[in-house]
Amino acid sequence: MKKVRRRTWFTVILALALIAGMGLLLFRYIVNGRKWAGFSGNQSVYTSGTISQGGIYDRNGVLLYDAESGAYNDDATIRKATLHVVGDQAGMIATSALQKFSGYLSGFNLVTGTTAGGSDLYLTIDAEINAVAYEAMGSYKGTVAVYNYETGEILCLVSTPTYDPENVPTISDDDETYEGVYLNRFYSSTYTPGSTFKIVTLAAAIENDSTLFTDTYDCSGSVTINGNSVTCTSAHGSGLTIAEAFADSCNVTFGQLAVSLGGSTIASYAEQAGLTANHSVNGITTAAGSFTQGSDDNSVAWSGIGQYEDLVNPCAMLRLMGAIANGGVPVEPRILKSQKNELTGLTTTAFSAETGDRIWSASTCETLKTLMRNNVVTNYGQDRFGSLTVCAKSGTAETGSDANTTWFVGFVDDEDYPYAFVVVCEDSGGYGSSVAGTVAATVLNALVAADAS
Repeated sequence: MKKVRRRTWFTVILALALIAGMGLLLFRYIVNGRKWAGFSGNQSVYTSGTISQGGIYDRNGVLLYDAESGAYNDDATIRKATLHVVGDQAGMIATSALQKFSGYLSGFNLVTGTTAGGSDLYLTIDAEINAVAYEAMGSYKGTVAVYNYETGEILCLVSTPTYDPENVPTISDDDETYEGVYLNRFYSSTYTPGSTFKIVTLAAAIENDSTLFTDTYDCSGSVTINGNSVTCTSAHGSGLTIAEAFADSCNVTFGQLAVSLGGSTIASYAEQAGLTANHSVNGITTAAGSFTQGSDDNSVAWSGIGQYEDLVNPCAMLRLMGAIANGGVPVEPRILKSQKNELTGLTTTAFSAETGDRIWSASTCETLKTLMRNNVVTNYGQDRFGSLTVCAKSGTAETGSDANTTWFVGFVDDEDYPYAFVVVCEDSGGYGSSVAGTVAATVLNALVAADAS
C-alpha cells in the first residue's frame, strides 16, 4: 500500500512538473515567439543570412525595401535618407527595422507561426520628408527627427553620415567621412547639450524660485564663481528679465541660477525630464544621458548651462519637447505604424500611442511654452517658420574641438501641426539657431507643405 502511495505521489509530481514545464514553454512562446521566428538561422524566412519575407514601407505606402528581391527604393536620396531606419543587408546597423523587426516581417503570429507567409511592415516616417532632412543636413554629421507629440509617430528620422545601400562604398576604420556610419545617432548617441539644457534649469527655477519673474539680472560678459569664470558670448547688459536672459541664452544668469538652486535640484529635474534614462522606441533601446553636478559651485554653474560633463540623447530630448507641448505628459516616440499580411493586405497589428509618467506640472510647462515662444519671436526669427507657432531653444555646445556641436529643439504649439523636433549638427561651427535652426525650419516647412498637398 505504501508503495502504491509513493508511486502515486511520484506520478503526481511528474505530472505537475510536466504541466509547469509546458506552462513555462507556452509563456516563453507568447513572449518570445516573434523573436524566435525572426532569428537569422530560421531558413523559412531567411536566405543566405538575409530576411526574405515581407516589405518595409513608409507611412504613405512608399516601398523602402523589398525583402524577397533585396531591392531598396528607386530613389538614391531616399535610400540614403532612410538607411538607418530601414537597415543594411549586412546587418551592420543594429537598430534598424531589418534587424529589430524581422519577427514582424516573417508574418509570425501565435496560431500559425510563420506558415501564413510574410508581412509588410509600415513605418511612421515619411520618406519624402526624410529626403528633405537629409539634403538640409548637407555635409554635417548628426541627426534630425520630428514626431507627432499626440500620437508618438516619428515622421522624420535621419542620421548622418549615411550611404547608398544599393551602392555600398568601401568603408575603412580610419575614414573620417564615414565615422560612426553604422550608428543611428538619434537612438544611440549622446551629446553635450549646450544651452538646450537651460530648459531644465529654467523649469527648476520656475518651481523653486519665487522671485524669478520679478528679479532682474546683469551680464557684463562673465562672472566669477568659486574663483573661476563663467563666460557668455557677449555682454547682455543690465536689468534683464528672465525671458530676456533665456532668449539671449545668458550663461551668466543661468549659471548663477543653477548655483542658487543647487546641483542636486538640477539633477532631480534632469531625471524627471527623462534625460538621464534609457527609453524604448518599439523595443529599440536608446542611450542614456548623464548629469554630473560637480564638486564646487563653478562646476554646478557650468552643468546648469549644459556644459561640464552633461550628455543628452537626441531621442530623450525629443521626448522632453513633446512632454512640454503636452502640458507635462510625454507620449513615447514610436517608429512602427502597422503590420499587414502580405497576401491579403489585412492589418494584423496596428501600433498605438503610449504615454509616460508626467515630468513637470502643467503650469510649469505652460510657462516654458511662453518663454520658448518668445525665443523665436524676439531672437530666432518667426519668418523662417512661416505661420507656424514654433516654441524653441537653441544650443551651442563646446566640445573641445575647433568647431561646436549645434542643437535646435522645440515644438509647434498648434493642434493642426502637433510636431516636436530635434536637430543636432556635429562640428558645425556657427550657432544653434543659425545652423541647426535652419535645418529644423526647412523640415517643418516641408511637413506643412506635404500636409497641404
